[in-house]
Amino acid sequence: MRALYKLLLGWPERIAQYLLPLGPLLARIVTGWVFLWSGWGKLNNLPQMIENFTSWGIPFPHILTPFVSGVEFFGGIFLLLGLFTRISAGALAVTMIVAIKSAKWDDVDSLETLLGFDESEYFALFTWLAIAGAGKLSLDHLLARWIDPSSQAK
Repeated sequence: MRALYKLLLGWPERIAQYLLPLGPLLARIVTGWVFLWSGWGKLNNLPQMIENFTSWGIPFPHILTPFVSGVEFFGGIFLLLGLFTRISAGALAVTMIVAIKSAKWDDVDSLETLLGFDESEYFALFTWLAIAGAGKLSLDHLLARWIDPSSQAK
């Protein structure tokens, strides 16, 4: 049994230890890139986006549309840099909840449908980044080590 454990769980875990910084880095790069451009597109098309927010029933669309667009744009930049990752990812996770509730909820007929939305996938990634942090390959990590050299920031 011990040999089976070492074969199926032990050695992949040891190998994965060398690759741990890549998980948050890849998640940040992919989501950061997507949301930087999504936010940029919304910021450059605010009148149409305000109409969309209005039709989705989002309150105060003249205020929330530029706010959410800015969260996406600047949140995307911050994720790419790995700076203020937990704050940015948390804010973007909230925007995904609002997006699902306001623009997609009428299409939900099952858990499979809900979990199949891109917004649900992004929500999961953003929630993970908000909890786990940016990882070692980030400005957050460098900043934490600069502020507190004894820190073992992740």
